[in-house]
Amino acid sequence: MAGGKKAKNMAKTAKGKVKETTGKATGNESLEAKGRAEQIKGDAKQTVQKAKDTLKH
Repeated sequence: MAGGKKAKNMAKTAKGKVKETTGKATGNESLEAKGRAEQIKGDAKQTVQKAKDTLKH
């Protein structure tokens, strides 16, 4: 996986986790949901990138 894309996707997942945790701690359901959604997007992009890398080899 390209280093830059991998780091970007991992950062998106981590950022989503922080938002989810903050939302839980403050009782903000909207922020919690946004965090979960961001994590899912980051994980999905990582999966796609891994599949592309597998097909290249």
